[in-house]
Amino acid sequence: MPAQPHAGAGPTNRSTSATIAPFILRYLVTVTDDLSADLRPALAHAGLDETVLAAADLRVSYRQGSEVIRHALRLTGNDHLGLRVGARQHPAAWGLMGFALMAADTLKDAVETGVRFQNLSGAMVVWSAGQADDGFTLWADLPDPAVDPGVGTFLIEEAFASVVTVTRFTLAEFRPRQVEFAFPTPPDTTPFADLFRCPVRFSAPRNALVFPAGSGRTEMPSRDPVTYSSTLAVLESQVASRRSRQDLLEVLEVSIAQSLPDVPTFAEQARRQATGERTLRRRLAECGTTYEALVDGVRRERVEQLLRQPELTLTDITRRTGFSDVRALRRAIRRWHDMTPLQLRGTVLDQDD
Repeated sequence: MPAQPHAGAGPTNRSTSATIAPFILRYLVTVTDDLSADLRPALAHAGLDETVLAAADLRVSYRQGSEVIRHALRLTGNDHLGLRVGARQHPAAWGLMGFALMAADTLKDAVETGVRFQNLSGAMVVWSAGQADDGFTLWADLPDPAVDPGVGTFLIEEAFASVVTVTRFTLAEFRPRQVEFAFPTPPDTTPFADLFRCPVRFSAPRNALVFPAGSGRTEMPSRDPVTYSSTLAVLESQVASRRSRQDLLEVLEVSIAQSLPDVPTFAEQARRQATGERTLRRRLAECGTTYEALVDGVRRERVEQLLRQPELTLTDITRRTGFSDVRALRRAIRRWHDMTPLQLRGTVLDQDD
């Protein structure tokens, strides 16, 4: 079984309160410029610009990131944009965590460090790692299974491409034993073979990067125990400073979204957070919200995403979002947007044009 992701590690696109570091968007701008596509109007539409993206402490919402990626895919028409963005990265792009990975003792230590501190790296996927039947494996999951398919493919491509590219800065000859993608086989698989230099499988049960047998024990050429230890101490302090109200909201939103159409009870969420119900309710009150409001926000985002798929009926959407019936869904949409489901579907589809 894979190791569980670090608490709060997974970003979410359920509300504007959930945020990520924007370095992926900075690289995306560079790559789209190379493809003669101007992404700046899309950034402005999402409430961002290059000056904002350059701010060291900036966090952008997962929804903003997804919107910009969706526009980039449409502008470039490039089927492998995620591979391009991932392949442009280097350890310094990951900040202090990049230095920690290079200073780690072994490749496995580096991977586990990356998973442990993923919430500091700007990742838009949820990472986990562990031993499987076929050896040491790194898994990448989307925090929301209903994310736009094109955006989802981009995120997984970028995730694995960046890991392999960054690893090769220290282990130049590194190649995975196998890479597996959950999305269908694309028309052209050549870019995958060229980048990963190993067998690549599509329509797999899960997105996985399998390391060669014994490679986890490979010593990192730039290992430095003192640097590694001191960098981990700084990363730990950064994690501690982020274990705040927002982290709690992100964890709960991811948990709700991954459970839909079922919704975990408040008591179950308290158990998952290893805390009491009264404590969790108090912490949510300090955030200015309630568990019911979080559930409502997650469902709202999921409904808006599913309405972008014209083939889905209201009955389909009702079942996937956990509403009791279509009437309850209609009432919720009217409360959120003051419009009918048909009107909202037309609105979101127009936004995608």
